[in-house]
Amino acid sequence: MHVRRSSKTRWRARLSRICIALPILSLCFFGVVHLVNVFMSMVPILWDDDPHPFLPGWGQPGELGEGLASYPTDFTRDVTPKPIHSHNDYWRRVPLYQALHLGCTSVEADVWLFDEELYVGHNTASLTRNRTLKSLYINPLLEILDRQNPITEFSNASRNGVFDEAPDQTVVLLIDFKNSGEAIWPYVEDQLGVLRDKNYLTYYDGRSVLPGPVTVVATGNAPFDILAANTTYRDIFFDAPLADMWEEPQGGFPPAGSFHRHRIEYKDIPAPLSARRRDASQGKSGTGDISSPDAFTVMNSYYASVDFRSIVGHIWGGRLSAQQMKLLRGQIQGARKRGLKARYWNTPKWPVGLRNHVWDVIVREGVDVLNVDDLRAAARSDWKRRRHYGWL
Repeated sequence: MHVRRSSKTRWRARLSRICIALPILSLCFFGVVHLVNVFMSMVPILWDDDPHPFLPGWGQPGELGEGLASYPTDFTRDVTPKPIHSHNDYWRRVPLYQALHLGCTSVEADVWLFDEELYVGHNTASLTRNRTLKSLYINPLLEILDRQNPITEFSNASRNGVFDEAPDQTVVLLIDFKNSGEAIWPYVEDQLGVLRDKNYLTYYDGRSVLPGPVTVVATGNAPFDILAANTTYRDIFFDAPLADMWEEPQGGFPPAGSFHRHRIEYKDIPAPLSARRRDASQGKSGTGDISSPDAFTVMNSYYASVDFRSIVGHIWGGRLSAQQMKLLRGQIQGARKRGLKARYWNTPKWPVGLRNHVWDVIVREGVDVLNVDDLRAAARSDWKRRRHYGWL
């Protein structure tokens, strides 16, 4: 027989539940308040911004310390240089300056020759009359370096680099020759004259390489034969073919059973250097008479680069296979043997986990410069905790 509960009984049950719930809700509330309080206490650790700075008008006209608010070399104050290459740097909202502000030690400019001027852009549709190699890179670098090398009663410096904390650090200007390399070459040489005249360029004097604040590297359709023809002086260096420098890497590898699907076949090996022609893209243009990668040395080259995706292939399971690792190690080892700095472009951008994995692997394996599109993500890495693989 079903007995209906009285209203008094239901009220008592409801009151009982409320009595149990109130302490629990109170504990949850104060727990959240405590967590918020803990988080707020950590804010000064993460953001050390003083909302009420001491003497806010310091150095301003008519204020205490007038004229003392800045130093001539403040442009890169507190910036730590990092082995990061700003790929397609001209795409940045603020080309060159943004990369230097984040500590990048290498920037890239794609140049096209039209009407006896070098225009900067990814393709011809993006070119404009005011975006030139001089306006975006050469003149700004000249202005920055002039400020870093003042001639005063206290200083007569002439070879300080752009980074105030690391004046010996060179910045690489990678110039990608997009149309005829042979036609572009003399214009690049001529426009670099303002940096050359002030001794701001790294150069080869016929015997050795003398580092400077700016190291110019030619890639794309840049002709190696024209570059190497001058045996007594060079201040433009080549972006050599990293794929051709592979050699059997030292050290062990996981057993074959751990290999993923991608395997390196003979078809993945690049065409012999002797089969290459003029305007044949990065590391190939003007190399037709060369039969050995030993022709590329620190006397004529700086980077040794390759398209990561085309040479490594698909990354199965989000991790590089043992065979892919062997390929990378052999190439990096070959570049280092010749004194060149290994660079991989076209590494994965997404998903972020895969991108970060590839970044970590190639840096750990000894790549000398990290070619990236997301500068902030790369700059946030704790480079002080990484092994030092040879700064640019």
